[in-house]
Amino acid sequence: MVKKYLKYLFVFLLIPALIIIGAVLYPQRSFVIVSAAVVITACVPFFISFEKNSSTRRLVMLAVMTALSVAGRFIFAPIPFFKPVTAMVVIAGMYFGCEFGFLTGALSAVISNFYFGQGAWTPFQMFSWGIIGFIAGLLSNPLIKSKIVLIIYGVFAGIAYSLMMDVWTVLWMDGTFNPERFIAAIATALPVTAQYIISNIIFLIILEPLFRKKIERLKVKFGL
Repeated sequence: MVKKYLKYLFVFLLIPALIIIGAVLYPQRSFVIVSAAVVITACVPFFISFEKNSSTRRLVMLAVMTALSVAGRFIFAPIPFFKPVTAMVVIAGMYFGCEFGFLTGALSAVISNFYFGQGAWTPFQMFSWGIIGFIAGLLSNPLIKSKIVLIIYGVFAGIAYSLMMDVWTVLWMDGTFNPERFIAAIATALPVTAQYIISNIIFLIILEPLFRKKIERLKVKFGL
């Protein structure tokens, strides 16, 4: 029970606080430190959940899922706002748990941004993809059992990612959160949000069945 509350504390309170403080106090210079702090902080609940007989295997699977997510973002780089990252993060959370999903999302953002460009937006991308993976872990049973629920979650993930990145857009302007500016950012980003949603649905429908049997077999084989 303590472990459960600890991971909620880290993911929903401590990590967002680190990101917001960095964005408000040091908007241009803190992203490297904040990104590193997010990864380190996210690792705590992940390692707390480790079991001795499967920790190395979980690390290997984390590396594999993150690498596939990053590779997918590279491959689809020519198509704006159409990437399989969210789908991969959701699949990671569904089949390996909340902490796994969060770290897959956070690492996918920070690693792929070495190619796409690091900046003050990186910690927000890390948290946005991370929290989508974390919630996917919480909802793993209905997501695995129902294709409709999975599609609905893809819609939610597209909206949630866009909204969280709009928070960065507002804070980036002058370090303060202005509700009117936030609403304007949401309205301006509606076409992009729609592309996020379509992308998520397409990649979840295609990728989830491909990964389902392989992941379940690996989980049984290696006791994950």
